[in-house]
Parts: sequence; structure tokens; C-alpha cells
Amino acid sequence: MTQKTTSTPHINSPKNAPPSQPQQGKKLMEQVSDALRAKHYSYRTEQTYTDWIKRYILFHHKRHPKDMGETEIRAFIAHLTSERKVATSTSNQALSAILFLYRTVLQIEMTLPPDLSNASRPKRLPTVLTHAEAIKIISRMRGMPRLMAKIMYGSGLRVMECMRLRVKDIDFDNHQIIVRGGKGDNDRLTILPDSIIPEIKQMLLDGKALHQKDIAEGYGETILPNALDAKYTAASKEWAWQFIFPASQRSVDPLTGVIRRHHLDETVPQKAIREAAKLAGIDKPVTPHTFRHSFATHLLQNGYDIRTVQELLGHKDVKTTMIYTHVLQRGGLAVKSPLDT
Repeated sequence: MTQKTTSTPHINSPKNAPPSQPQQGKKLMEQVSDALRAKHYSYRTEQTYTDWIKRYILFHHKRHPKDMGETEIRAFIAHLTSERKVATSTSNQALSAILFLYRTVLQIEMTLPPDLSNASRPKRLPTVLTHAEAIKIISRMRGMPRLMAKIMYGSGLRVMECMRLRVKDIDFDNHQIIVRGGKGDNDRLTILPDSIIPEIKQMLLDGKALHQKDIAEGYGETILPNALDAKYTAASKEWAWQFIFPASQRSVDPLTGVIRRHHLDETVPQKAIREAAKLAGIDKPVTPHTFRHSFATHLLQNGYDIRTVQELLGHKDVKTTMIYTHVLQRGGLAVKSPLDT
């Protein structure tokens, strides 16, 4: 469909959508939260989207979004990129939140010109550790963060995929990890390194003892994905559904008010990896995602097919996986410097 390119705000009612019907008695931000939950967005995404929508409204002095359009959206995005100097991915995230507000909550179709809606992220080469560097960092870690780093490096998981692993996701017999609801809400299989199986089994023994203690004290519930707790009422207390890396304390679920034991906060492995890299004397910016980058690069170095690596990483497009082939090449596309001739 051809997009309009005039300078006037492009706000039209969608052809097949019903007219906007604000929920009786509910404020705008409550409607946003309801819409996000109805579409099964994660709580993290809900927090992010509501924050950007609030910023957009406050930037325009609390005007109602229905009274604004392309001009105001453009001004807000320009403020983020020109004055706040945010990354392209951040401005795209803000734009996605605002478009969700218009299209899903207010049911107002917003057609934006290509220069605003198709901001492309600059290509960056990933930071990759050598095998020796990865092991050096891991050796300076302890407890749960150490095992998480081993899983991210040995299996290629993203940090939140690692945090959200449940007991049932570890398949010891087939030596594989089942990643549930990864990026794009897709499931995939990846390898379970033999060397960490004893550590995972010990972690499960410790976790089961903690879970039994929670049950004895009248708790023991965990959050289930996609409202499965409504369909399987007893599943939230079953051992198979518990997180492998549980939080040290029970907490109140912000959506339901139920006291549950959630998984460990992502800042725990992030901080542990940062400190371990410093202790190891690694002069590279090391994050949990660096281990995933290293996993992919080292598999390719070991001669594995790029399609296999793509599948293990869960990339939709092999072009995304191709970035690691650039890391494999010697500097300057493998060209030898004349100084070394």
C-alpha cells in the first residue's frame, strides 16, 4: 500500500476496525496496560511501552494523544535523537510504543513516512572473547552467575532466556536445552554442554529443597506463561514449572498481587560478569550477550555450518548470523598489510 507523503498528520480510521470505544471509567494508561496484557506482552515490555507513552505525553505538555499526530510524533523522536542522543534502537522502541498507543488502544491508524518509520540501526561488529578469555572470566565467578555464564557461552542463550529457564526445559537424556518463548516468542532447541550437567543437577537439588520449603510455608507458586494458571490451576506449584535460577526472596507479583518466587534478577549476572572481567584483566566491554556472540563465533571457527549456528541462535534470517563471519576474518577483510610483507 502506498504511503502518504504530505506534511499533514496522517491519522485515519482503519477500514475494518471498530470505532474507538474508551473503557468506561479507565484512564488512558490503564487502557494501555490492559491492551498490552490482552496481547500477552511481557511485563517488561509493558513497563517500557507505558514509560515511553508517558514521556511522549509529557513532552507535549500533557496534551491528549487524540489531539496530536505525525507532527508531534516527529518532534518527540527528533528530541530523542538530536537532543538526548539516544541510539537508533531506542528511538525505534519509543516509536513502536507510540504507534501501539494509536493503533491498538485508541484504534486510530497512523501512517508514517518512510524516513520516520524505517530508521535502520547502524551495523556494529559484536565484541567476541577468545576461548581462553571466556574461561578466564567464568573461573572468577561463583554460584548461580557462574553457571549462567557457562550456559550462555556453552549454549548461546540470551540473558533473559537463561533467567527464564524452568526445570522442564532441561533435557538431560537428549543433551539439549529447550528455549521457550525466545525472541519473537519462538521456541527452539540448543545444545546442553556435557561439562555442566553435574552443576545443573546440583542446582536442581538445591532448588527443589527451596521449593519444598516454600510449599511447607504455604507458598510455592511461580508465574506461568500465557495465563496457563487459569487452565492448569495446580501447575504453578509443580516442580517442573519452577525456575532453575530462583530469586533469593519471594516477592509480590505486580500484576496479580500474589506472593511468588520469581527468577533471579538479570542485574545479578550482569554485575557478576562485569566484575569478573575486570578481575581477569580483560580490556573489552564484556556483558552477558558477549558470551552469546562468542558461542556463535567459536562454533563457526570450529567448522560448523552457518545454518546450524543460525538454528541454535534462533535467528529468523541467516543474514543476522552472517555478522559472525566478519569477526572470523583477519583485520581488513583478511588482507595482509604491506608493512608485514
